[in-house]
Formats: sequence, C-alpha cells, structure tokens
Amino acid sequence: MAAPRLISCTLALATLTLAGCTSPQLGPVGGEPTASGIAGAGASPAASAPAGSEPAASPSASPLTAEAYRGELDSRRKTVLAAINAMAGARTPKSLNQNVERAETALNEAADALSAVTPPAEIRAQHDSYVAGLRDLASELGSTAGKVSGRDLCTSAAVLSDLGAPLKTLDTAGQALQGAGDYPADVVTVKAGAKQNRRLSNGAFIKRDSLTGRSFLEIDNGATRDAVVTLIRGGSKAFTVYVRKRSKFKVRGVRDGTYKIFFTHGVDWDGKARSFTRRCSYERFQESVKFKTTYTATQIRWHDWTVTLHAITGGNAKTDDVDPDSFPK
Repeated sequence: MAAPRLISCTLALATLTLAGCTSPQLGPVGGEPTASGIAGAGASPAASAPAGSEPAASPSASPLTAEAYRGELDSRRKTVLAAINAMAGARTPKSLNQNVERAETALNEAADALSAVTPPAEIRAQHDSYVAGLRDLASELGSTAGKVSGRDLCTSAAVLSDLGAPLKTLDTAGQALQGAGDYPADVVTVKAGAKQNRRLSNGAFIKRDSLTGRSFLEIDNGATRDAVVTLIRGGSKAFTVYVRKRSKFKVRGVRDGTYKIFFTHGVDWDGKARSFTRRCSYERFQESVKFKTTYTATQIRWHDWTVTLHAITGGNAKTDDVDPDSFPK
C-alpha cells in the first residue's frame, strides 16, 4: 500500500568510535413534471370579453418618491453591507463558509425586494443595473461557496480575489445610483486583491523554539503542493517549518520529548493569516514520535526520524484529517 512514512534511527556514540543503527520504519497511510396548457383553447380573446368592451390593461405600480425609494434602498443596504463585510472579515474556514452562504442569501433577498419596487423614473436605468449587480454577485457566491467547502479557497482574501469582477460591477452600479441623487447604494467597501502565489524558501522557520538537542527530523515533501509542518510537544509548539513541494529539509537539534506532527499542504502562503489561501488540506500523524537520548559509561545513543508527507510504497504510518479551525497556527 502506498502511504507516507516515518523512519526512526538510533545512533550510538562510543568513546572513540561512532556506530549507527537503523530502527524500524513508520509512516502515514495515504498522505495524500412540468405540464402546460391554455384554458379555453380555440376561443379568441374577443370572444371571451363582453361585446363592445376593451381588453383590460395590466396595472402599473406608481413610481416611488425619491424619499420613499431612499428608504427602501437603505433598509437593504445595511443588510448587504454587513453580509459582505462579515464574509471579508472571516478568520477561520468554518466562519468563512458560513458567511459566504449568508452573503449569498442577503444579496438574493435584496435583489428580489428591489426588483419589486418601481423607482423614480429618472433613475430607472441605474436601479436596474444595481439590481442586476446584486443578482450577479449572489450567483457567483453560490459557486464560491462550493469552492470554500471543497477547500479550493481557504481564506477571505482568496474569496474576495475570486469575486473580483462581480464585486467591481456591483460597486460601479452602486456608485452610479448614489451619484444620481444621493441614494444609499454603496455596499462594497472591501478591496479584492489579485490572485497571488506567495511562497517561503525551503526550510524557512515560521516558529522555532530552542533546537539544542542531538537529534534531527528529516522532512520529505514529495507532494505537488508546498507544506508547513508543525511539531507539538506537551501542548506547545516546538517549531513550524516550511517545506516546498518535491523538496526535503532536515531540522537539526531536536530536543528530547514526544511530539505530535501536524502538516498542511496548499498554494499561496499568507504569512499574516498563517495559512495557505488555496487548495489547502490539514492532517496529522496518528502516532507520535519520540526523540530520546540515552547516556551510558561508554556511549551516547539518540533517535533521528524521517517523515514523508506523500504516499510511498511500504508506508505504514496513518494520518487523520484535522478540522482547520483546530489546526495549530
């Protein structure tokens, strides 16, 4: 079976000589009806109306006054603005997913409500463009929600970048409506940045505690995405290191102790959010690794470990998916 792997090696240092011994290998498993008709068919429209009568015209709603229209806009603006800002301010994958869905609902409800309103005649064109902008963004949000739940998009910045075009269209329409008579239609106050592909150098430490031990941890990331590996000892982070795709890095000086190993793969590392913004995954090794130094009268023995973050033939250490909100930042 192909799976990631953990390898332990115990080294012995004699008084004058150095001997090595290789320990058993460990490693993660898998790393990687409609019907229609016409009532009274065959009858002509004239036959169904009394003789001499004119066909009834469809009633037309009277346009709202400017003041009444502002009130309608303002009630919708507050809800939409709050929903878009909440989406942009989400700090965890779970809250991001929830806020994208809520924003979609808020925009659809606003578009439905405003499309039922007859605006003042002189701003009809701006009104229609604004309603269309709300609908277009809501439609895109439906697609974006799927990308967030599938972890193709992992941060609010990535979501805004994905929504750049419909956000700009709605912003332009809102400004035009507002400029036509001080109508409250400015609902886009966030900035959508361009898509990025930021990376750290291979072996860059994001967090590093004291590395004064004898052991090393070699990390082999043969995957197609960069990785960030975090070791936890006793509930605290010992270190977090960046390993590029198809690369290896050896962390030297690992101190004695039992460690849990967490790792995340992804694209575009956001140092401020301490997360990949796209194509992210979160995992941990089921088994902990133990680094131990033993002293005797003539020898010093210690453990080194090698971990693979991708599936390999013969790997036998299992991994579990981790809730992104519980993943150590």
